[in-house]
Amino acid sequence: MAANIQQQFGEQLLRAAQVVEEQIDQEMNKLENLEEDDLEVIRRQRMEQMKKAQKDKIEMLSNGHGKYEEVSDEKEFFEATKKSDRVVCLFYLPGNFRCKIIDKHLEILARRHVGTRFIHINGEKAQFLSTRLNIRVIPTIAIIVKQNTVDYIRGFDDLGGKDDFTTETLEHRLARSEVITVEKKHVAPAKKKIIRSGVDEYDNEEDW
Repeated sequence: MAANIQQQFGEQLLRAAQVVEEQIDQEMNKLENLEEDDLEVIRRQRMEQMKKAQKDKIEMLSNGHGKYEEVSDEKEFFEATKKSDRVVCLFYLPGNFRCKIIDKHLEILARRHVGTRFIHINGEKAQFLSTRLNIRVIPTIAIIVKQNTVDYIRGFDDLGGKDDFTTETLEHRLARSEVITVEKKHVAPAKKKIIRSGVDEYDNEEDW
């Protein structure tokens, strides 16, 4: 019985190896049969893709990507969201210790994820915007995709509820909202309805 099972397993492995070998042979034949004109077309397409990627990167950098900047008022905030499809914005208050912790991590992530704009704004100077975006707790991170606020990170609830969370913890939380992309095994999708009616309070969080 065991010998039969081993034999069947061996035959299955052999068939699988043959299929893979046939697929490789087919791909090799395609490459070998490519005309010089075909190779030139492929090279040209690749060059165009690289040029476009470089152009897009230069444009993003000119719009403030790659660094963590402050916007002074609502006008600058809306300009940032118009120019960039993906924006992460911290609403802070001067002297708030937990806002400074967030600052440290967002500075790192801004350099790591050039495709996303990272900004922060003083909530005291943006009362209209704070009301419009329903900012109730400081610090709050608003996540904006294509000019729509899709998610909030209020306080440190979603970051382990402690001050010494890692940059990667915040990175993965942002990735759940698809405002950045993280090349990891799996990132759980964000829930459709994220705004909560109540938020746990921490010593250095401030109700808004």
